[in-house]
Amino acid sequence: MLISADLEGVSGIVHTTETNPGGYDYERGRELMTAEVNAAVAGVFDAEPGAAVVVADAHGPFRNLLPERLDRRVRLVRGKPRPLGMMAGLHEAGDAVLFVGYHARAGTGPAVLAHTSSDALLDVRLDGRPMGEIGLNAVLAGAVGAPVVLLSGDDAACAELAELVPDALTVPVKRALGQAAAETLHPDEARERLRAGAAEAVGRRERVPALVLPGPVRLEVDLYGPYTVDLATLVPGVERAAGGRTVAFTAADVTEAYRLVQLLVQLAQVKPG
Repeated sequence: MLISADLEGVSGIVHTTETNPGGYDYERGRELMTAEVNAAVAGVFDAEPGAAVVVADAHGPFRNLLPERLDRRVRLVRGKPRPLGMMAGLHEAGDAVLFVGYHARAGTGPAVLAHTSSDALLDVRLDGRPMGEIGLNAVLAGAVGAPVVLLSGDDAACAELAELVPDALTVPVKRALGQAAAETLHPDEARERLRAGAAEAVGRRERVPALVLPGPVRLEVDLYGPYTVDLATLVPGVERAAGGRTVAFTAADVTEAYRLVQLLVQLAQVKPG
């Protein structure tokens, strides 16, 4: 099993000071994230004691989870850059994927800390369909035949996965009131529900189809910065599309499209010389 763990969708988290290193409450955010991952891990082992579980630290710097506090039965993937980004470990992870602490895509609202990979990416579309991190990661899992069986996060994130994978199980741990406000469960209650949900999701994973998007696929990305558009068009195959801030690329498959999204996030950090 692969558990891909983000931070914005964790119970009690509502603000960037709780999710960004250096923020006054980031250390508490890391503890809450680690505890929710452990709850999901416990649920997996409740359902399948012999499972092999890989946890991908998938937020920001990919160095948020506290290794010494993680369940010792898992293997942890941390640090960046790395192949497959938020889904690192996918090829070794077996037959199911769980998303813990996920958030809704850019442009969704009300949704807590909604964005897609970076604030520099205003919208991402695959074959014309808007895709946030939930969709991009789900189709990447689908490329190796792995279904996404569970997601925890706010109600908007849960609704996003339910639209893509109706048979998946969702665990809403907070109700979004805005970009930086929510009605949230007590962390202990959230962890209990997540443990039970993970056990149920793993037990019924054969009933959840993988989200498969056959190649080739057309990727379109609306970028915040015109300079990033200029840099992106230096990548072979990437073209400037209508609107001035949109780039387009025809990828052989979703894995190639995913890697270009990763590259665009990095290019967005480059400033004019």
